Amino acid sequence: MTRHFGAAMAAACLTLLLAPGAQAAGSAPASTAAAADNPYERGPAPTQASIEALRGSYSVGETAVSSLAVSGFGGGTIYYPTSTSDGTFGAVVISPGFTAYQSSIAWLGPRLASQGFVVFTIDTLTTVDQPDSRGRQLLAALDYLTQRSAVRGRVDASRLGVMGHSMGGGGTLEAAKSRPSLKAAVPLTAWNTDKTWPEITTPTLVIGADGDTIAPVATHSEPFYESLPGSLDKAYLELNGATHFTPNSSNTTIAKYSLSWLKRFIDDDTRYDQFLCPLPRPSLTIEEYRGTCPLGS
Repeated sequence: MTRHFGAAMAAACLTLLLAPGAQAAGSAPASTAAAADNPYERGPAPTQASIEALRGSYSVGETAVSSLAVSGFGGGTIYYPTSTSDGTFGAVVISPGFTAYQSSIAWLGPRLASQGFVVFTIDTLTTVDQPDSRGRQLLAALDYLTQRSAVRGRVDASRLGVMGHSMGGGGTLEAAKSRPSLKAAVPLTAWNTDKTWPEITTPTLVIGADGDTIAPVATHSEPFYESLPGSLDKAYLELNGATHFTPNSSNTTIAKYSLSWLKRFIDDDTRYDQFLCPLPRPSLTIEEYRGTCPLGS
């Protein structure tokens, strides 16, 4: 907090000079100061509208990766910001669920990439791979992305995260357990026979669905979340009026909180704290939200 003190004081003084209800012009210096303090910030200061938008501020390119060109996973599609003026970006690999292909989670690719990430949606070696295998495949895909891919020069290999749906969500937990250096994990209506994850040290956002009959929250997402260390930055979002397959279609609630989590922990971008703390309240789309606040403490 000390490093922002000067900018905050300047903004406060300027606000006193403004007429009541006027927009505080002092917010610009504070934003500039924050950007200077954190070299990983990408994109403009976020708003409720920007995190809910179908696309962010970056134009997105994509490149297909053939299964014949890789080992350890089934190929996929890389989505990336086309701009090179901002330097490198954090990266996220996303796995589909049981019997599914990358097309089932492809909507997240351009949506997250346009906000300032390199995103790799993958196919798995077979559609019936179990979570432990999918966890290894997520890590193999991250290694390919950072070491061999055509966009490796755009990726900061020290700022990586994983996501996945169903079996892929279980694989997300496995990957985070196996590679503590990961900065963020977001399992989506995850399925796994292992219910306890005290070994995970990666900030984790567990997303479940109140109407999930395949991986019911009572036997999957909730115990996953509760078993994570109490000292960990973690959150549990239970979608309202949702099913196991809700993550397979464009969903604003999944997108906005996943984005905020990835920004906060892959980019260390505290501008996104406002969307995660105080904890979001139940609503038409949120059945329940639990979490640790303040973040990064």
